[in-house]
Amino acid sequence: MHAAADEPIKIFKEWLEEARATEPINPNAMTLATADAKGRPSARMVLLKGVDCEGFVFYTNLGSRKASELKVNPHAALCFYWRALAKQVRVEGEIELVNADEADAYFASRPKLSQLGAWASRQSQPLEGRMALERRVAKYTAKFNIGTVPRPEFWSGFRLRPVQIELWKEEAFRLHDRTRYKRDGDGWVVDNLYP
Repeated sequence: MHAAADEPIKIFKEWLEEARATEPINPNAMTLATADAKGRPSARMVLLKGVDCEGFVFYTNLGSRKASELKVNPHAALCFYWRALAKQVRVEGEIELVNADEADAYFASRPKLSQLGAWASRQSQPLEGRMALERRVAKYTAKFNIGTVPRPEFWSGFRLRPVQIELWKEEAFRLHDRTRYKRDGDGWVVDNLYP
């Protein structure tokens, strides 16, 4: 069976809207799994900041562990789980940086304190103590006290271009509903999977 280019993304967006109504905190939270050059995996929670037919977008410090791993191995997996809905979405694909205009626009939309936090954090680097972080926050608060806060060169976004999306719904007796979409040119090949 074949599906149109936007079918799994359309379903995902519907589920995400349902989650916004039922999940009290961060319905856009997702597990991001990466692997280093030797194939050693790591996973962490990040926030989805955009989704369309081009892919799933999140932002981070380019000096972070995740960014370093994506640079050497530009493949990743995402997992969304909404307990209240008893639904899960798994996404696998290739990673690319968003363009500068897209990163600038998203950074400008963030609250000023989050913008200052991006400047102050040396994400994934050893922290000498909480005071060191607080001094950096104070430094950038003073530096950008008036006017707009520019996006740091070391901060941007990644887009995961999906090659596979699996939609999972919990069903009675653990006979769950699983539908897998595998990229096929401009569309998708669709399979139902055993639970």
